[in-house]
Amino acid sequence: MTEENDFDVIVVGAGISGIGSAYRLQKECPDRSFVILEGRPNLGGTWDLFRYPGIRSDSDMHTLGFSFKPWKAAKSIADGPAILEYLEETVDEFGIKEKIKFNHHVSAAEWSNKKARWVLKVSNSETGEMIEYTCNFLLMCSGYYSYKSGYTPSFEGLETYSGQIVHPQEWPEDIDYDSKNVVVIGSGATAVTLVPAMAESAEHVVMLQRSPSYVVARPDHDPFAGLLRKIMPEKIAYYLTRKKNIFAQNYIYKMTRKDPEKIKEKLLSGVRMALGSEYDIERHFTPSYNPWDERLCLVPNGDLFKSIRDGKVSVVTESIERFTQEGVLLKTGEELKADIIVTATGLNLVTLGEVEFRVDGHPVDFSETWIYKGLAYSDVPNLISTFGYINASWTLRADINSSYACRLLNHMKKTGAERATPRLRESDADMPQRNWIEGFSSGYMKRSMSEMPKQGDREPWLNTQDFYEDKKMLSRNTSLEDGVMEFV
Repeated sequence: MTEENDFDVIVVGAGISGIGSAYRLQKECPDRSFVILEGRPNLGGTWDLFRYPGIRSDSDMHTLGFSFKPWKAAKSIADGPAILEYLEETVDEFGIKEKIKFNHHVSAAEWSNKKARWVLKVSNSETGEMIEYTCNFLLMCSGYYSYKSGYTPSFEGLETYSGQIVHPQEWPEDIDYDSKNVVVIGSGATAVTLVPAMAESAEHVVMLQRSPSYVVARPDHDPFAGLLRKIMPEKIAYYLTRKKNIFAQNYIYKMTRKDPEKIKEKLLSGVRMALGSEYDIERHFTPSYNPWDERLCLVPNGDLFKSIRDGKVSVVTESIERFTQEGVLLKTGEELKADIIVTATGLNLVTLGEVEFRVDGHPVDFSETWIYKGLAYSDVPNLISTFGYINASWTLRADINSSYACRLLNHMKKTGAERATPRLRESDADMPQRNWIEGFSSGYMKRSMSEMPKQGDREPWLNTQDFYEDKKMLSRNTSLEDGVMEFV
């Protein structure tokens, strides 16, 4: 450890959450030293890692964008390169880039109560050296999935296939699918993005799904935002559009909880309108679950439906028996032949960037902790992590977290506290253990839920997945001295 590697705060990750945290730290805690450690050579996280055709947001950029940096482009559903450009603009505009240390991968973090310090083991992938960084407070902004690899099920006969198999997380730059037959396995957000994009130059694309997802078509432009830009200053127009979209996201989600059948019928009627009554909507676009039990799949301007109508795309709903030399054999006995198979089969969910945590030499098993206000963990001092919403834009949660973190840091300085640790009260001992996220059945969540912290049935041991509830729980009007967060 050297003095130059010692900071008041360390931010891990230079994606949307890390950049937003850096802005807040500079604005609200200007006397605090900090650095951003980014394991990859570029900023942007998801928006730099994923390079597959058509990569785009499935949230509007008025809510996925930062509250402090208006989204100026005409498209509100933006592609990956445009989002990356926006993030680059942000770090340049607010002097954040010089705070980022690229190719600095954090593998372990150990807290010492005696020293009131985190010691981070960091590898520099450019030089190969191991470095120690230290800080009093740690902000984990490393995302929610493993950057090492995506999730691919154990398909029988995978090794017998003679064509090319690609996972979207590891998209090769030199892949050539022009005039090729492609099978995309999956029915989630990645699949519905990839399929119409590849269909533009492929011979034919089959979207092979075991079961359907809810798919909704929306324009990639927001007419409300366009109108406001013409009559109001840009910042005000952005603010009002953002508020409108936050309300709409929250309202629609709550309606799916209150009256799922009504929302289901609205979604399916949109598909019928797009594909016609002769198409088998029941088989290919009617899920067995209610809307928002899994994330809705957005198709901008109905591009997936257009590709189906044009005959460039087929949807096949069936289970896979095994891979063959030429493609995929289905349970029905039908074989889908393909030059390229894309396994859009999901991500591997991880806790806090796959970093090994210890407190005073003892390993931290986050599955044994309780989540505090959706951002901290019982008995783990001076640590806040960000996990965005499953039913709204990631950035909304990231912004609330970074504001709370700055308020907490300022309170610690004002009171002379070195440690802030959530502790269970005696009255919390009988809390029922609830899943970290409830009412969401996506495979990547189900596979990893047992590794996640628990939530209780009362504040502050909640992970609400509700923007308005979180705003109240983390509001500046609520006391940080809540009888749970222990300041020493």
